[in-house]
Amino acid sequence: MLLNLANWLQAQSPELGFFRVFQYITFRAVMAAMTALLIGLAFGPWVIRRLTALKIGQPVREYGVQAHIVKSGTPTMGGVLILIGIGASTLLWADWSNRFVWIVLAVTLGFGAIGWADDWRKVVHKNPEGMRSREKYFWQSVIGIIAALYLAFSVSETSNLRVLELFLRWVQSGFSNELPPKADLIVPFVKTISYPLGVFGFIALTYFVIVGSSNAVNFTDGLDGLAIMPVVMVGSALGIFCYVTGTSTYSRYLLFPYIPGTAELLVFCSAMAGAGLAFLWFNTHPAQVFMGDVGALSLGGALGTIAVITRQEIVLGIMGGVFVAEALSVIAQVGWFKFTKRRYGVGRRILKMAPLHHHFEKSGWAETQVVVRFWIVTMLLCLVGLASLKLR
Repeated sequence: MLLNLANWLQAQSPELGFFRVFQYITFRAVMAAMTALLIGLAFGPWVIRRLTALKIGQPVREYGVQAHIVKSGTPTMGGVLILIGIGASTLLWADWSNRFVWIVLAVTLGFGAIGWADDWRKVVHKNPEGMRSREKYFWQSVIGIIAALYLAFSVSETSNLRVLELFLRWVQSGFSNELPPKADLIVPFVKTISYPLGVFGFIALTYFVIVGSSNAVNFTDGLDGLAIMPVVMVGSALGIFCYVTGTSTYSRYLLFPYIPGTAELLVFCSAMAGAGLAFLWFNTHPAQVFMGDVGALSLGGALGTIAVITRQEIVLGIMGGVFVAEALSVIAQVGWFKFTKRRYGVGRRILKMAPLHHHFEKSGWAETQVVVRFWIVTMLLCLVGLASLKLR
């Protein structure tokens, strides 16, 4: 919005040349981060008071870590504060004509709505499990498939009308599997290897990345500050990839596909970082508020969507290694328990408790030790991911 206003003012009064600074994405990205941070810090106490007054407290599972029982009743659904910061800051500083900004916002808010419904059932119906997994997965799949269909035809086009034309042409051609090379799966650290996916392959991969990252972040959100800081770090690193792939000079030099429009997502990533840091101010141990599924699902979906747009799905898996490990720990634990129960009559466990952070708690690590060590691991993995910019 401010970009359009600055352009209009400059057109009306050419002597107002200082408004040209709004043309620079880096300037607007810095301002987006600062705006989201200030919004979060300013409205955080009010949101916490409202959640407390509405008795929207976090229920704690009886079979969970006993040290967490004292957290029962802590306000949850604080992810709303993050979404307010991201949404307001992005709308203020991003270019409204950019198609990628809107699809990332739509996915973020869509997954946030699913998380809100899940959290509402937990706090209103006093059910720690919330929405049934099948129902949650169904709505996640709906959003994931719609986003995948749109992104499959928007990688090489800048017009939404043109995207629709390509989709209709694809249907009329009998679902031809051709996509431009810039839609291939890129292998990091190797400059000559990429795998053509075709339309169906692209849609399947996009669906898996968006839905998978959403749930992975949700699994990670179990300790004070554990999920939000890795989201900030991974999101900030992805912002650099957005700027590179969206700038012809840098993408050509670093041997990345040039995808017009992706650089604008740096503004969104900066807003997400600012909103995340503001939330961490209130979420650090001992937490005054939890983000809940409304925050975890939406942030994970945003990271997955950005990774797909920039063609950095594998790099997301590297930088978000903590999220991947948390998700795999749940899959392995549940799968092994069901297998052994069916075969031996008694379910067995691989870990002391899943997700992975609870296993370390059960092993004697203090909550703050788990959180900070997971942050350190994420920081190292982000550096590895960023190294793929040049080490190719």
